[in-house]
Amino acid sequence: MLIEKGYDLRESFKILWQNLNASGVATGLVATLFSTMGPGMVVMNAAKQGGLSDAQAVSWLLGIYLCGGLATMFMSLRYRIPVVIAFSIPGAVMLGKLIPNFTFNEVIGAYVVVGVVTFLLTVSGAIKKLVEHIPVPVMLGMVGGVLLSFATSMFTAAIKMPQVYGIMVVAFFLAMAFKSFSKKFPPIIMAIIAGVVLLGFFGLIKPIPLTWEIAKPVFVTPAFSLRAIIDISIPLFFLVIGVQNIQAVGVLMAEEYRPPINSMYLVPSIATFINSLLGAHPAVTAGPSTAICSSAAAGEKKDLRFIAAFSEGVFWVIFALLAKIIVESVKMVPKEFTAVLAGLAMFEVFSSAFKGAFAGKFRFGALVAFFVAVTNLSILNVGAPLWAIFLGILTSLLVEREDFRVKKGEGAENLQTAK
Repeated sequence: MLIEKGYDLRESFKILWQNLNASGVATGLVATLFSTMGPGMVVMNAAKQGGLSDAQAVSWLLGIYLCGGLATMFMSLRYRIPVVIAFSIPGAVMLGKLIPNFTFNEVIGAYVVVGVVTFLLTVSGAIKKLVEHIPVPVMLGMVGGVLLSFATSMFTAAIKMPQVYGIMVVAFFLAMAFKSFSKKFPPIIMAIIAGVVLLGFFGLIKPIPLTWEIAKPVFVTPAFSLRAIIDISIPLFFLVIGVQNIQAVGVLMAEEYRPPINSMYLVPSIATFINSLLGAHPAVTAGPSTAICSSAAAGEKKDLRFIAAFSEGVFWVIFALLAKIIVESVKMVPKEFTAVLAGLAMFEVFSSAFKGAFAGKFRFGALVAFFVAVTNLSILNVGAPLWAIFLGILTSLLVEREDFRVKKGEGAENLQTAK
């Protein structure tokens, strides 16, 4: 099978509609704010650096958010698991420097190559076999290291400006303290309300004139250049395979889901083809957004947290159509506001990741993976998450060989995908 067996889409939508709740929708909104306020500006800046026109920049945003939103809605309904399809933020940063060296058609051709290679490796079963043989604690150690910056950014903002962001954190945990209240009124909503009110009170919301206009696509024909493939496709491929998608798999494992690994690689590879026609770079499975939507903030019932991801997909489609307007409107609030919300939404994910990484076997490998991931360094165009897993496994092979003997044959069972 190319992709794992899932649920009937119509039946899943009925379940979603019958169980629609404030926690899921609010968490989807938080994930949307996180994934659009900062990353949207990164893409616009990359387009500016690359010398693209405003129309091409808007089409780029339209592609990544429209395809990502639709793919996220599909994955949520197909597997009833909070999986978010997005785009590579580091990839956008890198492209801002590389695009000027090629014609835009050659750049698009390089995107297509990434999609083709990812598709073929997924169909062959190579990616799934590789992921299934990674020790779970090492994977979770990597996830903890990757996500650590979200927690530190949250508390840094809270300490620097306690009258706004500190109160947001306090409001969140106060809501959590009253269990009966938090079940009806999600703590993340308390944090959002407190933040918006305080930003307004202290005059931190900047009024910006907006022009209402629906985003229009600008279609681009791919051209293929060996130099573009070497300079663009190869580093982008490693970002997709070894940085972005692997994070999302690890996050779902931390929350004790069974991730549909083939689908989490295959669907983004297909979305990459569509993205490229609109001048947008490759799609990925998003680690941070998946972490937010799979967290306890999305609701107590884990089997209904897919509602948060589906909600984010809907918000993304809206964002895509209004990309030109929203890119300007996100400048109205400080970036720290989104950082605090993202950190709060993922608080339970941190707990699950650390518990799974360091409470049992492969602890030294998990610890090395954690520290390497924290560095966020790239070596040979390969990001820290992939190095974290590699060095973590190497450490376990050296000092924890007995754990491999005990775990032999269990990897595939623990990571058996949804059927």
